[in-house]
Amino acid sequence: MSALAGRHQETSLYTLSSFYRVSFSKPFGRREKMAHARISMYMPPDIDPTKAAIAYGCRALRKLNEELQSGDLLTRQKALVALCDLMHDPEYVYEAINIGCLESLKTLLQDDDNLVRIKTTEVLYIMATHYVGRVGFLKHEIIQALSLLLSDHQTLCRENLHQAYKHLAQLPKGAEGIVMSGLIPSLVRKLLKEEEHIQEIILDTLALCLQEDATEALESQAVPCLKEKLLSKNSQIRSKAARALIAISIPLDGKKQVWKNEVIPILVTLLSDTDEEVKANAAGALMHATVTTEGKYAALDANAIDPLLELLRTTSKTKVCLNATKALTMLAEAPEGRKLLLPHVPTFCYFLTHKNEAIRRAAEVAIKVIEWKP
Repeated sequence: MSALAGRHQETSLYTLSSFYRVSFSKPFGRREKMAHARISMYMPPDIDPTKAAIAYGCRALRKLNEELQSGDLLTRQKALVALCDLMHDPEYVYEAINIGCLESLKTLLQDDDNLVRIKTTEVLYIMATHYVGRVGFLKHEIIQALSLLLSDHQTLCRENLHQAYKHLAQLPKGAEGIVMSGLIPSLVRKLLKEEEHIQEIILDTLALCLQEDATEALESQAVPCLKEKLLSKNSQIRSKAARALIAISIPLDGKKQVWKNEVIPILVTLLSDTDEEVKANAAGALMHATVTTEGKYAALDANAIDPLLELLRTTSKTKVCLNATKALTMLAEAPEGRKLLLPHVPTFCYFLTHKNEAIRRAAEVAIKVIEWKP
């Protein structure tokens, strides 16, 4: 050691950790040895054991697609977990569809492994949040493939597939595709059996699909089913059921069924609900249901005028005001309704200066109908 005493000596030791580097130095003579703990500027490596290693660049999705078709269960599972992360980017969704990932996923929907089916439906649900994914669903017939899992014993599978349908239905062609696939009767049946949080998703899907075509729903006794959901303790279900009734009441047959199934008195009761969205949708459903003479008199018999006027006096929500005004206009077309509403013309005059043009127009029409004389 004495022979080395005057010699310059420096050593550096690096650990294998990506977080710390420790340096020991002895630059001159007998100086004390110093140690420094330094934090690396680099992120730790991705060592998630549940994900497949992703290849570089354009090879990434092709490699994952190959692994989706693997005979090894663990390889398929890891590939699906990795794919879930990538599908949040619409560019990756576009590329995945082009290289045939949807066909691989259709096959995996029938896999015996629960996790594979859950992650497959999750990948498809995420893809459906993008426009390019919805278009791909229609082109590759994913609607029918997903329908095979409507009765799957895994709740997450069913929830994911209903989320996928909900997002698909936001595209008019997607809603039409669901209707043309003959799934509406199945969705109506599932509405009576599914868990509450899944019922909410189904109601969203139905409301969008019924705007395209309500024929199958009316033939599948959807109105009695929706009537039952109006009585739910869950305000979201009440609101979404009323919204679906708005759509199903657009055709004449729908208006007749709402009247025949005595849904109108329940809608009148919901005008006093504690939830604003429930009130708005109940008023909207009444607006359509009271177009027919039978609907008008059913609403008048249920004393609908008072709660509708109360909505106009107490709420500032545009949707509530507009639907309530239009519903009252429908009731004013009946002589008895017009007589009851004549003293309340000043209430409608107040809305002639409303900042919303649609409400101003609705108020003008309501006043003309109420003040009309034969």
